[in-house]
Amino acid sequence: MQDFVSVRGIVLKHTPSGDYDWVATIFTADRGKITAFAKGARKPGGRLAGCVEPFCFGTFKLFVGKSSYNIIEADIENYFEGFRADLEGACFGTYLLELCSYYTRENNEDVELLNLLYLSLRALLNNALPNSLVRCIFELRALVIEGEYPGEPADIELSESARYALSFIEGTPLEKLFTFNLTKEALTELCNVARLYRNRFIDRPLKSAQMLESFDAFY
Repeated sequence: MQDFVSVRGIVLKHTPSGDYDWVATIFTADRGKITAFAKGARKPGGRLAGCVEPFCFGTFKLFVGKSSYNIIEADIENYFEGFRADLEGACFGTYLLELCSYYTRENNEDVELLNLLYLSLRALLNNALPNSLVRCIFELRALVIEGEYPGEPADIELSESARYALSFIEGTPLEKLFTFNLTKEALTELCNVARLYRNRFIDRPLKSAQMLESFDAFY
Protein backbone atom coordinates (compact mmCIF):
# COMPACT_ATOMS: atom_id res chain seq x y z
CA MET A 1 0.00 0.00 0.00
CA GLN A 2 1.38 3.37 -1.00
CA ASP A 3 1.74 6.09 1.62
CA PHE A 4 0.69 9.59 0.69
CA VAL A 5 0.65 12.76 2.79
CA SER A 6 -0.42 16.32 2.11
CA VAL A 7 1.67 19.15 3.53
CA ARG A 8 1.18 22.89 3.50
CA GLY A 9 4.28 24.95 2.98
CA ILE A 10 6.54 27.13 0.89
CA VAL A 11 9.41 26.23 -1.43
CA LEU A 12 12.69 27.56 -0.03
CA LYS A 13 14.92 26.51 -2.93
CA HIS A 14 15.31 23.94 -5.68
CA THR A 15 18.21 22.29 -7.48
CA PRO A 16 18.26 20.32 -10.75
CA SER A 17 18.34 16.55 -10.68
CA GLY A 18 18.97 14.51 -13.80
CA ASP A 19 17.72 15.88 -17.10
CA TYR A 20 14.14 16.79 -16.21
CA ASP A 21 13.66 16.82 -12.43
CA TRP A 22 13.92 19.28 -9.58
CA VAL A 23 14.80 18.54 -5.97
CA ALA A 24 12.84 21.02 -3.86
CA THR A 25 13.39 22.07 -0.26
CA ILE A 26 10.01 22.85 1.25
CA PHE A 27 9.33 24.47 4.62
CA THR A 28 6.17 22.78 5.87
CA ALA A 29 3.89 23.53 8.78
CA ASP A 30 3.94 20.12 10.44
CA ARG A 31 7.07 18.37 9.11
CA GLY A 32 9.55 21.22 9.15
CA LYS A 33 12.05 21.37 6.30
CA ILE A 34 11.78 18.49 3.87
CA THR A 35 13.43 17.57 0.58
CA ALA A 36 11.18 16.25 -2.19
CA PHE A 37 11.70 15.18 -5.79
CA ALA A 38 9.56 16.76 -8.49
CA LYS A 39 9.74 14.32 -11.39
CA GLY A 40 9.56 15.93 -14.83
CA ALA A 41 9.13 19.42 -13.39
CA ARG A 42 11.80 20.83 -15.71
CA LYS A 43 10.01 19.59 -18.82
CA PRO A 44 8.06 22.31 -20.67
CA GLY A 45 4.40 21.74 -19.97
CA GLY A 46 5.06 19.23 -17.22
CA ARG A 47 2.28 19.00 -14.63
CA LEU A 48 4.65 20.16 -11.87
CA ALA A 49 6.37 22.82 -13.98
CA GLY A 50 6.44 26.11 -12.09
CA CYS A 51 5.14 24.52 -8.89
CA VAL A 52 8.49 24.11 -7.14
CA GLU A 53 10.01 27.53 -7.80
CA PRO A 54 11.22 29.41 -4.71
CA PHE A 55 8.39 31.33 -3.00
CA CYS A 56 5.64 28.93 -4.23
CA PHE A 57 3.21 28.56 -1.32
CA GLY A 58 0.47 25.95 -1.20
CA THR A 59 -0.38 22.33 -0.52
CA PHE A 60 1.82 19.53 -1.78
CA LYS A 61 0.72 15.90 -2.06
CA LEU A 62 3.71 13.65 -1.45
CA PHE A 63 4.49 10.00 -1.87
CA VAL A 64 6.52 8.91 1.15
CA GLY A 65 9.30 6.54 0.09
CA LYS A 66 11.78 4.70 2.23
CA SER A 67 14.36 7.48 2.05
CA SER A 68 12.73 10.40 0.22
CA TYR A 69 9.56 12.26 -0.66
CA ASN A 70 8.18 12.58 -4.18
CA ILE A 71 5.75 15.34 -5.14
CA ILE A 72 2.65 13.92 -6.82
CA GLU A 73 0.47 17.04 -6.98
CA ALA A 74 0.79 20.69 -6.02
CA ASP A 75 -1.98 23.20 -5.36
CA ILE A 76 -0.21 26.57 -5.34
CA GLU A 77 -2.10 29.39 -3.62
CA ASN A 78 0.51 32.12 -4.05
CA TYR A 79 3.44 32.24 -6.46
CA PHE A 80 4.54 35.68 -5.19
CA GLU A 81 4.80 36.73 -8.81
CA GLY A 82 5.36 40.34 -7.76
CA PHE A 83 9.00 39.50 -7.04
CA ARG A 84 9.59 38.91 -10.76
CA ALA A 85 9.30 42.65 -11.34
CA ASP A 86 10.91 43.70 -8.05
CA LEU A 87 14.59 42.74 -7.88
CA GLU A 88 15.15 44.39 -4.52
CA GLY A 89 12.09 42.74 -2.99
CA ALA A 90 13.16 39.38 -4.44
CA CYS A 91 16.60 39.71 -2.84
CA PHE A 92 15.09 40.50 0.55
CA GLY A 93 12.63 37.64 0.09
CA THR A 94 15.41 35.20 -0.78
CA TYR A 95 17.18 36.23 2.41
CA LEU A 96 14.07 35.43 4.46
CA LEU A 97 13.84 32.02 2.79
CA GLU A 98 17.46 31.27 3.62
CA LEU A 99 17.04 32.43 7.21
CA CYS A 100 14.06 30.09 7.60
CA SER A 101 16.14 27.28 6.14
CA TYR A 102 18.73 28.04 8.83
CA TYR A 103 16.17 27.85 11.64
CA THR A 104 13.91 24.97 10.68
CA ARG A 105 14.75 21.27 10.85
CA GLU A 106 13.19 18.11 9.46
CA ASN A 107 10.26 16.76 11.52
CA ASN A 108 10.22 19.94 13.58
CA GLU A 109 6.76 21.53 13.63
CA ASP A 110 7.11 25.29 13.20
CA VAL A 111 3.73 26.68 12.18
CA GLU A 112 4.34 30.12 13.67
CA LEU A 113 7.62 30.63 11.79
CA LEU A 114 5.96 29.56 8.53
CA ASN A 115 3.14 32.04 9.11
CA LEU A 116 5.68 34.75 9.88
CA LEU A 117 7.51 33.99 6.64
CA TYR A 118 4.33 34.15 4.57
CA LEU A 119 3.23 37.46 6.09
CA SER A 120 6.73 38.91 5.71
CA LEU A 121 6.88 38.03 2.01
CA ARG A 122 3.52 39.72 1.51
CA ALA A 123 4.81 42.77 3.38
CA LEU A 124 7.83 42.99 1.06
CA LEU A 125 5.39 43.49 -1.81
CA ASN A 126 3.70 46.35 0.06
CA ASN A 127 5.22 49.54 -1.32
CA ALA A 128 4.19 51.45 1.81
CA LEU A 129 6.69 49.55 3.97
CA PRO A 130 10.48 49.81 3.60
CA ASN A 131 12.10 46.47 2.90
CA SER A 132 14.58 47.18 5.69
CA LEU A 133 11.73 47.43 8.19
CA VAL A 134 10.24 44.13 7.02
CA ARG A 135 13.64 42.49 7.40
CA CYS A 136 14.10 43.83 10.93
CA ILE A 137 10.63 42.72 11.98
CA PHE A 138 11.20 39.25 10.59
CA GLU A 139 14.64 38.83 12.17
CA LEU A 140 13.53 39.98 15.60
CA ARG A 141 10.22 38.09 15.69
CA ALA A 142 11.96 34.93 14.44
CA LEU A 143 14.23 35.15 17.50
CA VAL A 144 11.13 35.40 19.69
CA ILE A 145 9.62 32.32 18.04
CA GLU A 146 12.85 30.35 18.39
CA GLY A 147 13.14 31.30 22.07
CA GLU A 148 16.37 33.27 21.61
CA TYR A 149 15.19 36.89 21.82
CA PRO A 150 17.06 38.57 24.72
CA GLY A 151 14.83 41.64 24.96
CA GLU A 152 15.81 45.26 24.56
CA PRO A 153 19.61 45.64 24.48
CA ALA A 154 21.06 47.33 27.55
CA ASP A 155 24.13 48.74 25.79
CA ILE A 156 22.40 50.69 23.00
CA GLU A 157 20.62 53.98 23.59
CA LEU A 158 17.24 53.93 21.86
CA SER A 159 14.53 56.48 21.23
CA GLU A 160 11.03 55.94 22.53
CA SER A 161 9.87 55.08 19.00
CA ALA A 162 12.49 52.35 18.61
CA ARG A 163 11.79 50.96 22.07
CA TYR A 164 8.06 50.83 21.35
CA ALA A 165 8.75 49.10 18.01
CA LEU A 166 10.80 46.40 19.78
CA SER A 167 8.00 45.81 22.27
CA PHE A 168 5.42 45.71 19.49
CA ILE A 169 7.44 43.24 17.42
CA GLU A 170 7.94 40.98 20.41
CA GLY A 171 4.35 40.74 21.56
CA THR A 172 1.80 41.68 18.94
CA PRO A 173 -0.20 38.99 17.07
CA LEU A 174 1.37 38.03 13.74
CA GLU A 175 -1.54 39.34 11.68
CA LYS A 176 -0.96 42.86 13.07
CA LEU A 177 2.83 42.78 12.89
CA PHE A 178 3.22 44.81 9.71
CA THR A 179 0.85 47.63 10.58
CA PHE A 180 3.36 50.32 11.57
CA ASN A 181 6.11 52.40 10.05
CA LEU A 182 9.06 54.35 11.47
CA THR A 183 11.01 57.48 10.77
CA LYS A 184 14.37 57.01 9.10
CA GLU A 185 16.13 57.68 12.40
CA ALA A 186 14.08 55.16 14.39
CA LEU A 187 14.42 52.59 11.62
CA THR A 188 18.19 52.99 11.74
CA GLU A 189 18.10 52.27 15.48
CA LEU A 190 15.92 49.20 14.94
CA CYS A 191 18.25 47.94 12.21
CA ASN A 192 21.22 48.35 14.55
CA VAL A 193 19.51 46.13 17.13
CA ALA A 194 18.61 43.53 14.50
CA ARG A 195 22.18 43.50 13.21
CA LEU A 196 23.55 43.12 16.74
CA TYR A 197 21.37 40.11 17.43
CA ARG A 198 21.91 38.59 14.00
CA ASN A 199 25.67 38.65 14.53
CA ARG A 200 25.20 37.15 17.98
CA PHE A 201 22.81 34.32 17.14
CA ILE A 202 23.49 33.37 13.50
CA ASP A 203 26.68 31.33 13.58
CA ARG A 204 27.43 31.17 9.86
CA PRO A 205 27.26 33.60 6.92
CA LEU A 206 24.17 33.56 4.75
CA LYS A 207 24.84 33.83 1.03
CA SER A 208 21.75 35.89 0.35
CA ALA A 209 22.79 38.51 2.94
CA GLN A 210 25.56 39.60 0.59
CA MET A 211 22.98 40.51 -2.07
CA LEU A 212 21.35 42.97 0.29
CA GLU A 213 24.42 45.13 0.75
CA SER A 214 23.75 47.08 -2.44
CA PHE A 215 20.08 47.65 -1.55
CA ASP A 216 19.85 48.18 2.17
CA ALA A 217 21.37 51.49 3.22
CA PHE A 218 20.89 50.65 6.90
CA TYR A 219 23.08 47.53 6.93
